[in-house]
Amino acid sequence: MMELEKIKTQISDGINEFLAQNPLKKGDIFVLGLSTSEVQGKHIGKQSNIEIGRIIVNTLYHRLKQKNVYLAVQGCEHLNRALVVEKEIADQLNLEVVSVYPSIHAGGAGQIAAFEIFKNPVEVEHVIANGGMDIGDTSIGMHVKFVQIPIRTSIKTIGHAHTTYLGSRPKLIGGPRAKYVWDPFN
Repeated sequence: MMELEKIKTQISDGINEFLAQNPLKKGDIFVLGLSTSEVQGKHIGKQSNIEIGRIIVNTLYHRLKQKNVYLAVQGCEHLNRALVVEKEIADQLNLEVVSVYPSIHAGGAGQIAAFEIFKNPVEVEHVIANGGMDIGDTSIGMHVKFVQIPIRTSIKTIGHAHTTYLGSRPKLIGGPRAKYVWDPFN
């Protein structure tokens, strides 16, 4: 099995670089898409590993909690990519709660780890996150606010899994007269 301490360091470095480039505010949501199979160099969905799920989710959870940012952990396609979130944020945002619990082969190790660590976890159908980390090409884009922007970090892989980061920004609207910095008279 892969060295868990190395994975923890990669997660810590990746989230810290992300936050340096794309600071999140109190109450924001950060989505995690995770294939522990891909982290091990296996085919997505074929070799889930709870220990890897726990180290990744715990590391992210505690770092984001320091910033008062909520973690949402996306499940696999077998749960239609539903997400585990704290009931508190689901209630605040009136998110659609769904009746399902993750398992190792439907939802995956990351969702199980989230259920273990979250205070009051629930599954929701969809979120609009302010950013996220995709470990193993799990397709988190559907859960990140439009307009999505890639965030480049030095951490390109977690274990063997391709890793990408998405931030978001408000839409730039308007035509030739539009301005994107407050200066109403010029």
